[in-house]
Amino acid sequence: MADLLVPMQHRKPQLSDVQRRLNRPIHDEKHIRIICVGAGASGLLFAYKLQRSFKNFELQIYEKNEEVSGTWWENKYPGCACDVPAHNYTWSFEPKLDWSGVYASSGEIFNYFDTFSKKYNLRPYAKTRHQVVGATWNQAKGGYDVTIEDLTSGEKITDWCDILVNAGGILNAWRWPAIPGLDKYKGKLLHTANWDSSVNLTGKHVGLIGNGSSGIQVLPTIQPHARKVTTFIREPTWVSPVQGLEQHVYTPKELHDFASQSGKLLEYRKQIESGLNGQFSLFLNNTQTQNDTRAYMLEQMKQKLSDKFLEEKLIPNWSLGCRRLTPGVGYLESLTKENVSVVYGEIKEVTEKGCLCDDGNEYPIDVLICATGFDTSFKPRFPVVGPSGVNLQDTWAKEAQSYFGLAAAEIPNYLIFLGPNCPIGNGPVLSAIEAQADWMLQCIDRYQCNNIYSFSPKQEAIDDFIAFKNKFMEKTVWSEPCRSWYKANQADAPVTALWPGSTLHYIEALQELRWDDFNVKYNGNRFAWLGNGYSQTELDQTCDWAYYIREVDDGPLMSRGRKRELLTGHGTVDRSNMASVNFAGTESGSQSQSQAQAPPPPTANL
Repeated sequence: MADLLVPMQHRKPQLSDVQRRLNRPIHDEKHIRIICVGAGASGLLFAYKLQRSFKNFELQIYEKNEEVSGTWWENKYPGCACDVPAHNYTWSFEPKLDWSGVYASSGEIFNYFDTFSKKYNLRPYAKTRHQVVGATWNQAKGGYDVTIEDLTSGEKITDWCDILVNAGGILNAWRWPAIPGLDKYKGKLLHTANWDSSVNLTGKHVGLIGNGSSGIQVLPTIQPHARKVTTFIREPTWVSPVQGLEQHVYTPKELHDFASQSGKLLEYRKQIESGLNGQFSLFLNNTQTQNDTRAYMLEQMKQKLSDKFLEEKLIPNWSLGCRRLTPGVGYLESLTKENVSVVYGEIKEVTEKGCLCDDGNEYPIDVLICATGFDTSFKPRFPVVGPSGVNLQDTWAKEAQSYFGLAAAEIPNYLIFLGPNCPIGNGPVLSAIEAQADWMLQCIDRYQCNNIYSFSPKQEAIDDFIAFKNKFMEKTVWSEPCRSWYKANQADAPVTALWPGSTLHYIEALQELRWDDFNVKYNGNRFAWLGNGYSQTELDQTCDWAYYIREVDDGPLMSRGRKRELLTGHGTVDRSNMASVNFAGTESGSQSQSQAQAPPPPTANL
């Protein structure tokens, strides 16, 4: 036994952990403490999956907002909704029967995640109004010393964890535009991500900066109420509802059928998800899907704008999908209304009265709305300091390079939801988040059942991944010279936001933990997990001690290919006669909530 206690790493082993294992059966599960940053969609899913599969753990979620659900609690601006069909903006196992329409409002989505948290009793894990402001590796204990600010009292408190999970997301740090003079403006200044609902826009001359997803939502919602809207646009973008997935408000009969007819909603969800997953070729250069969909969108934009000046300024030359796709129900039509003016170009400065633009004109306005989005860099919002004293904020300041969007080199026991180069714009995003959570639980299971001190991806593994990713991106539309937050809001920069493949590709890549890509350090002898020679089974008086004796071979298939065929229902679907929909899935975000009378989304050809 003494030999087993000799440390293999440059630290004193936690003898209690090793000694306990030596007196316990194989794979003894040690007690672990986990801190999760953020109680948005990812944080809530992590809590659900952790409590479903694990027993010997503590979980503490720190959430800066006063409620859970993250971006869907924060964003309340007019028209805020989701650009993913609502029935597919749910967890795969947790459908919602009564979405009001194809594209749901932010309020409805908040209620979905809030209800999810209450149904599975996840709220006790979360401390709201508590913001993580720093995390430093504790060399003696392993794990992290975490500093948290109580936003109600202003008090700083400290906590510690074995494993730190960052579920803070991307769309959580809103920012004012970098335009000189914002502080000089005498009118009412608003940001879509910090909306003041007490402001009445009726009869006002409203200025709107931006034609990203938020701006595209806001305009058709405020246009009927404002006296005039001047929208300031500096770049073109592809905007048009997607054929087959236009906005549609579900009828009482449709809602009744979803609730009462067994399998109907499941079939509907599967058809939409298949459509989302079937269009990855849209993002590849010169494919038939790219060419056909671009031609369709071009014609749609021209029809809706019917204005040569707007067509010239707003329709891009670059490929569809280079910048994030936005369906934009009602947006293009709003640009042509009599009370809407489009100013194309740069705003040189904001004056006391309004915006001074590069055309030499000053545009006075009563209310200025900045639909200018978020800090979408992947740099952590708080210092994360590893064993070498290096802050991940500094390492990722210029370019964020992660392991599959999940972990960082030299930052042990640190896991990330929606990190760099994961599929946040490649297809259904919640499906990818589920895959990330499952992958993390594999790491946590291995950590808990072995005498592991720390684990982190090898730098050489990340270097290889980044090299593969960069080469792959050369054949995608994302590498074209359009300014996009996929590329740190630059036109010519590495693609740091997206996965080199489809969402289905990502899900399959994460199904198995590649432990050989990691640096693993142990407390004492790496085989201390073998314990006292007994299995867990034979010490459990309620177990079948001959569970492997059976009449037929019903064990799991051992090849990856056969396992995949079984899991995905190989041979059960015939797509030879199925029509294709001109659609590419986009990440969670926003879509104008419209009451447009469109036919129900077709289910037969998704």
